[in-house]
Amino acid sequence: MSSQDSLFTDSWLPPQLVADLRDLNPWWEGDLMPPQPRTRRHLVAQIRRRLDAEIAPIIVVRGPRQVGKTTAQFQIIADLLDEGVPPTSILRVQFEELASLQRVEDPILAISRWFERKITGARFNALARDGQKAYLFFDEIQNLDGWHAQLKFLVDHASVKVVVTGSSALRIERGRDSLAGRINTIEAGVLSLTEIGALRELDTPKPFLQDNGLRFLIDKNFWRELRAHGEDNTGFRNEAFRHFSERGGYPIVHKQKDVEWAVLADQLNETVIQRVIQHDLRVGDRGRKRDPQLLEELFRLACRYAGQTPTVSMLADEARLSLGANIGSQRVTHYLRFLGETLLLRLIPPLEIRLKRKRGSSKLCLVDHGLRASWLQEQIPLTSEALSERPELTTLAGHLAESIFGATASTIHGLDIAHFPERGIDREVDFILTVGAQRVPVEIKYQRRIDPLRDTLGIRSFLEKSVNNAAFGLLITQDDSEEVDDPRIVSMPLSTFMLLR
Repeated sequence: MSSQDSLFTDSWLPPQLVADLRDLNPWWEGDLMPPQPRTRRHLVAQIRRRLDAEIAPIIVVRGPRQVGKTTAQFQIIADLLDEGVPPTSILRVQFEELASLQRVEDPILAISRWFERKITGARFNALARDGQKAYLFFDEIQNLDGWHAQLKFLVDHASVKVVVTGSSALRIERGRDSLAGRINTIEAGVLSLTEIGALRELDTPKPFLQDNGLRFLIDKNFWRELRAHGEDNTGFRNEAFRHFSERGGYPIVHKQKDVEWAVLADQLNETVIQRVIQHDLRVGDRGRKRDPQLLEELFRLACRYAGQTPTVSMLADEARLSLGANIGSQRVTHYLRFLGETLLLRLIPPLEIRLKRKRGSSKLCLVDHGLRASWLQEQIPLTSEALSERPELTTLAGHLAESIFGATASTIHGLDIAHFPERGIDREVDFILTVGAQRVPVEIKYQRRIDPLRDTLGIRSFLEKSVNNAAFGLLITQDDSEEVDDPRIVSMPLSTFMLLR
């Protein structure tokens, strides 16, 4: 049966799947949905703005597990119902939990067809003609084969608004080309400082970077204004950053702020790391099983080397010693890529300039240092006050600062981020942000005192080469150090940079 036939012929679904869909959508029968948190991630407003603007028929939200994607769906549905959208015009399907989907051909189309025929009371296009489009929310859709082809057919033939969430970067990315012009993507990371502030009931400023703010990132005055914004909100910034330093940015660790860290660490290990390793990554292409021990070991090594650029051969050697098995570099490369697909790990590539071949290893940036603390059972402070009491941890804190910067910058959708390895006379630069043809070099110097010359050599070397297309650079520090005496360099603490989101 063709996709067109499956969408427009008489509908039929297995009885158990129908029962599951009714359980997932209690508002159809006037029942209440599960209670939702009072506070909201900025993600909710981002999704809603794009839904209302109808930039594209499909909004894709991708991010690691347990960062609040499903909660955002529920909160938007609650708003729509409060605003008078008919309950029968809203469908939500959580594909990961539906065993009854097995043996259903083209499940997205089959469910949408059934919903249109049996629940809405009118065809999707008739609803749209009357000014009331149907809303379709699909959770963890990347687990379905051919999901992008089904969605493409659906939105090409029916006027609907679709919100898709997924926790696999690669599987979501694979659907992007076939959905060109029909898709708008939002990157969901862990909590920002302003979101932590809201959960902690602090007097919280708004995020500094606008939702569509890429063009600001190549404006030096924007970064100067951000630095001033951090200074104007020093009290909030420092308190929110202290909470972030102690627990990371996963929602659960701040919602349950009275629960001791050891309990929350076990929960993160079970619901995030183990879930990814034992479930999401267990089976590879063509059903080939992956080695969970190697995945665990490589994630442990990624935690150890967070913010650094270890070579693949070094990681293979360490994994070989730890596991007592013959592990090659190619296998390590593949498994690192798998971890990157889950968005728990961001692999920041070396910069490619003038079509030169990329040389060097990827920089490993964890989605959240809280996962490192839970997996390794080792907490590293990030605040100046805490590090002054444990100065021996400053170097490690500096690596984590690089990891945090890379993970935070990676959630700015459309921003190209790389690192610049030392190459001949070219000095290393921690990160290079690219917007269009313009670049911004970034150095992380996470120590109490900054040497204005020595600590900016990488930035200045990069700026002085016209081929790099860079007009200014950023120096990310531990605290509010004095401004570097170079008009091309804007300095600010990591905590101020994190006020972007």
